[in-house]
Amino acid sequence: MKLFQFFLCIGFALQVNLSFGNDAYPSRSIKFIVPYAVGGLPDIVIRRVGQRLSERIGQAVVIDNLPGAGGINAGQALINLPADGYNFIFSDSAMLSITPLVFNKVPYDVKKDFLPISYVAKAPFFLAVNPKVPAKNLEEFIQLAKSKPGEISCGSSGEGSLHHLTIEAMQIAFGIKVLHIPYKGTGQSVPAVIAGQVDCVLAAMPSLAGFVASDRVRILASASSSISPLAPNVKPMGQDIKDFDYAFLLGVIGKPGTPQVAIDKLNAEFAEIMKEPEMIQKLAVIGVEPIGQGSEAFKKALDKDAESLKNTAKKAGITPK
Repeated sequence: MKLFQFFLCIGFALQVNLSFGNDAYPSRSIKFIVPYAVGGLPDIVIRRVGQRLSERIGQAVVIDNLPGAGGINAGQALINLPADGYNFIFSDSAMLSITPLVFNKVPYDVKKDFLPISYVAKAPFFLAVNPKVPAKNLEEFIQLAKSKPGEISCGSSGEGSLHHLTIEAMQIAFGIKVLHIPYKGTGQSVPAVIAGQVDCVLAAMPSLAGFVASDRVRILASASSSISPLAPNVKPMGQDIKDFDYAFLLGVIGKPGTPQVAIDKLNAEFAEIMKEPEMIQKLAVIGVEPIGQGSEAFKKALDKDAESLKNTAKKAGITPK
């Protein structure tokens, strides 16, 4: 009986491997868990990209929003699902790099329990000021901040947010001191800089673009290591500071043990989708740069992001709560 069970198990394993070794994948719908509410940036991106993915693979793409606790709810949900190539998380990098920095108890190990699958896109941040601020570029802003230490106020999306950590990194990198004002999201911080309640803000392009067009806000720099195609005339802070690169990295996260054929298929599809002119335009409208790279590139980017944010949080005295 035991021998029969042994061969039965081998037969089942072979059947699974063979099923993933042919062209049948995917043979049913693919689910992407989003750790934010409907309307958040990762949600908007996967709904636009997911629609195109569905058209290409001939299967439904299901979006399951599980917001809360900095991505912990979504992370736990994925851990309880099989690593069968049909269950993934689509998120920004915050749930992997920031949540462990600001939450005392995270019920999973980011390195051991999750597997970077596809590096789909990224959304860079920009430093913007109220037009009344007497600074026309990054250099003038730094000089102004140095002349008035602690007097220039800068809004973020909240304590411990990527926006906040970027402000802290900016202060460390340029040797300046600004007054950090936390808000509950860019829905509050951007209107605050427009109204002159704060002097500057760190935000993604979609939150700023309309106000830039009407001259109600001035963009001084990107928090990137290279020029962003979203703002080709804006200087990146990383031009002067090595490895200064702060952005939401957007991609697919799975579990260890996910079949390689599923990983390869998704990487190939996302790579092609990110090259399509129509998709590039759709993403540009929401302030997102297409990437379309695979597992190794995503892992490398996430590791670099996590290390950078960890060092910034330590220097800024930000501890888990």
